[in-house]
Amino acid sequence: DLIEAQGEIGVVKEIEIFTTKLTGLSNREIIIPNGALSNGNIINYTTEGTRRVDLVFGVSYDADIKQTKDVIMGVLTSHPKVLKEPAPAVTVLELADSSVNFATRPWCKTEDYWDVYFDVTENVKIELDKAGIEIPYPHSVEIQKQG
Repeated sequence: DLIEAQGEIGVVKEIEIFTTKLTGLSNREIIIPNGALSNGNIINYTTEGTRRVDLVFGVSYDADIKQTKDVIMGVLTSHPKVLKEPAPAVTVLELADSSVNFATRPWCKTEDYWDVYFDVTENVKIELDKAGIEIPYPHSVEIQKQG
């Protein structure tokens, strides 16, 4: 199982008398004392078999909300690893300082989490570009000295 405990995330490799060994996401061994493990919270990411991927995409205030939602939803519904049920969701999350932020929430099998996370992120950028929907970013202004 993939768990998060004591500030660490990893796959349970071995449970011994005094410690539990995890293999971390970057293939490092994590050893957690069982006393600390049993007295703290444990999040098990694999128990249910599915996970929701939580992504946020910010677009320009000039962008059409319906069109943006349609573009993002098109990416989700066309991805082979995004589940039909529970249905993916795209909603306006917030009106931020420089962008309208959309909460994007597809569901997938636990083993497909990172594929969906990275594929959807890349494909949303590609499709927003194709649709002419701008993702705002900070612009620096150069001031030239008059001499």
